[in-house]
Amino acid sequence: MFPAKKILCPTDFSETSIQAFSNAAEIALHNQARIYLVHVLPVLAYTDGDVMMQLPECERMLHPQQRLEKLAEPLLAKGLKVETVITRGDPASEIVRIAKQKAVDIIVIATCGKTGWRHLAFGSVAEKVVRTATCPVLSIRPAVQGASSTTP
Repeated sequence: MFPAKKILCPTDFSETSIQAFSNAAEIALHNQARIYLVHVLPVLAYTDGDVMMQLPECERMLHPQQRLEKLAEPLLAKGLKVETVITRGDPASEIVRIAKQKAVDIIVIATCGKTGWRHLAFGSVAEKVVRTATCPVLSIRPAVQGASSTTP
C-alpha cells in the first residue's frame, strides 16, 4: 500500500479542493504515483429563479473536463500519470466507488469546514468518504488566514 502508487483526489474546484490536489500532487511526485482526479456532477437539474437548465446544459457551462485537464497539466509535464474522471451521483458514494474500482492506495480530499446547522443539513462529503472508504483517507482542512504552520 505505501508508498502510495495510486492516489484519488476529488475536486469541486473550490480553493480547498485545489489545496488538497496540491497535497496529492506532492505525494504523487515523491512516489511517482498515478493520480485519479475526480469531479462528481450533480444528479438534479439546476434552477436559478425563473431559469431551469437540464444537466447537459449545466455541464457545458461548467466545462469540468477542461478544468480537470488544466489542473493536470503541470503534473503531466513532469511525467506523472494523471487520469481525469467525471461521474454523476452522490459525491461521497461516487468517490468511494471509483477508489475501489481503481484500487487506489489513498484518497486525498478537502474538508469544507461546515459547522453547526450547515453541517447537520448538508453533511460532509469528506466525513462520509472517511466512514465508508476501504483505503486510507487524508483530509485537508481549509487554510486559516494568518495561521502559522509551525508547531510548538
